[in-house]
Amino acid sequence: MASSKLRQASTAAEDEAKVDMSPMIDMVFLLLIFFIVNATAIIVQTDPEVAPPIASNSKAQEDGRGRIVINVRSDAHGGDEARYTAEDFNTILADESDIFDLVKAEKEKIDALGITPKLHLRGDQDAVFKHSRAAIRAAAAAGVDQVVFAVYQTSKGLPSR
Repeated sequence: MASSKLRQASTAAEDEAKVDMSPMIDMVFLLLIFFIVNATAIIVQTDPEVAPPIASNSKAQEDGRGRIVINVRSDAHGGDEARYTAEDFNTILADESDIFDLVKAEKEKIDALGITPKLHLRGDQDAVFKHSRAAIRAAAAAGVDQVVFAVYQTSKGLPSR
């Protein structure tokens, strides 16, 4: 009887020690989910009707947070008028007072996050600068004094007209 207990004790000691990897795999998945949830994706919707001008000396914006996007389109009828739209390009802004109201509302949201708001102006290459200046003037009146102009670096990415 003693010999069988001794044999069982000695065979159990010779077994290799194994590490249970289940908690480690669970921890890796939890960290992965944590980083995915906390990552912020900054997506600026682009209006397909706006073709920004080409500026070979332009550089990419490093921080895309706090952007208030205004699209400036030239009038399709060839007149001296411009059409302003918000980032979703379905919200049409009739004049400077509409731009002021939009920028003011977005500025309050962005200020609450502790980020500096910037006007992201996407002007069409055919739109006259005076229309962009009207948008800049309305944004300045609303308290946003930083302006980012959207441009292409080369003609390679230009949409066909």
